[in-house]
Amino acid sequence: MPMYNRLRVLRAEYNMSRAELAEKVEVNPQTIGALERGDHYPSLDLAFRICAVFGLPVEAMFSREPFAPMSASVYERRTDESQRTES
Repeated sequence: MPMYNRLRVLRAEYNMSRAELAEKVEVNPQTIGALERGDHYPSLDLAFRICAVFGLPVEAMFSREPFAPMSASVYERRTDESQRTES
């Protein structure tokens, strides 16, 4: 069963390289790359260490279901607001 994550998106948001994240969670940068590509799944310990870096709960970072693009919730909200103001 595949596991999805938001590592790449959050690293970009925090302007953090793979090497910087790897150093913070004490793994090789190649491990971060493998996690981002879905070639490797983290141990529970590593998942918690990664989540601690970003201050997020595990379910916000990792999922068995694909994450919807973050922009989808923004566009949906804007559409809802537009419909309310037009009414």
